[in-house]
Amino acid sequence: MTGLEKRSYWRSVYRRYGDAEQAGRKFLVADAGGRVVGFVIGEVRDWEFGSQPCGWVFAIDVRPDIRRSGIGTRLLEAICASFRRAGVRKLRTMLARDNTLILSFFRSQGMMAGLFIPLEMDLET
Repeated sequence: MTGLEKRSYWRSVYRRYGDAEQAGRKFLVADAGGRVVGFVIGEVRDWEFGSQPCGWVFAIDVRPDIRRSGIGTRLLEAICASFRRAGVRKLRTMLARDNTLILSFFRSQGMMAGLFIPLEMDLET
C-alpha cells in the first residue's frame, strides 16, 4: 500500500498474530480458489485514557485487481464478529489523514471520528 519495504515489520506481525491463536488476536485471510486475496489483522486491547476494552484493526488490504468486490467488507465483518464474541462493543483503527482509499473504505463501513485524538511531535532536535 505505501510502497515502503517493511519485510521485517511484517514478519514480526505474522509471528505475533499469525503463528498461533492467542486470546483476542486475529489474523484473518480471504481465500479465492486457493489464492490469498486479502487479510485483516487486529486484536482486543484494554488501555489507559478512560477507554473500555475494544477491538483494534491494525491492517486490512485486498488485492487491487479485486477491490470493490465485497472482500474487504466481509473481512471487516468477520473480525468484528470475533471481537463481539470476545465481549467488546467498540471498533477502532488509526490511519494517515491523506490515505483516502482506506479512509473511504472505513467510512463506507460506518466508522467515523471517535472520542480520542492522536497527538504527535517530532523528536528530532
